[in-house]
Amino acid sequence: MSSQPIGFFDSGIGGITIWKEVTTLLPNENTIYLADSKNAPYGEKPKEDILRLSIKNTEYLLNKGCKLIVVACNTATTNAIDYLRTHYNVPFIGIEPAIKPAALQTKTNSVGILATKGTLASSLFSKTSALYASNIKVTEQVGIGLVDLIEQGKLNSPEMTSLLRTYIAPMVAADIDYLVLGCTHYPFLIEQLRTMLPETVTIIDSGKAIAKQTQHILTANHIENTTNKIATHSIATNYKPEILQQFLGDDASLKASYLNF
Repeated sequence: MSSQPIGFFDSGIGGITIWKEVTTLLPNENTIYLADSKNAPYGEKPKEDILRLSIKNTEYLLNKGCKLIVVACNTATTNAIDYLRTHYNVPFIGIEPAIKPAALQTKTNSVGILATKGTLASSLFSKTSALYASNIKVTEQVGIGLVDLIEQGKLNSPEMTSLLRTYIAPMVAADIDYLVLGCTHYPFLIEQLRTMLPETVTIIDSGKAIAKQTQHILTANHIENTTNKIATHSIATNYKPEILQQFLGDDASLKASYLNF
């Protein structure tokens, strides 16, 4: 099993931020990445639709022989991972907003979270917030339109800048010192966000923590890749591979392909 791939799925391009952290930490691991961009964003969909799509994505990756699945989507994690873990016999790693470290480290007792509607409305996020952030001010903002623009390749567009300024302004006014990115698409916006936030604000995303957790789960289950072969990566999308390709960097060996899925 050790040489079987790690599977990743997201409602599009965002999970590439997680995939990059995992493959950087674990360069020996083979991977399959599934971008369900045709159905993006998940964050505006009813829970039953999110669960249905998550099941579909999971079964595709299992049919490809994946030994572990990273649900590289905050919305899918908060709405579907409990079901997936009880119905499929592989380890699952989920993504949820890092409200805990922000709440424990804030000095101004004020933090911001930028996330999708599906994540902020989930019971998992509510439980985490109640447990760790009940005594601090949390400014929540649904990032309406951000995922759509990223999926269209409009990362640095005037529309994106305008939306970000609108969403960040209330957080700056609330004197936040931590901004939690509650969607795997949003790390692509960090460079722009830094120009809009005071230098005292720390931006938190989950990428490195998820990579470490993936390493831990592989080791704990004795399924880490122990072969010496060069890792292979299959990256597919059911929308426009040329847009996904823009987010893969300069490595000529990484090619986004189209999947009729």
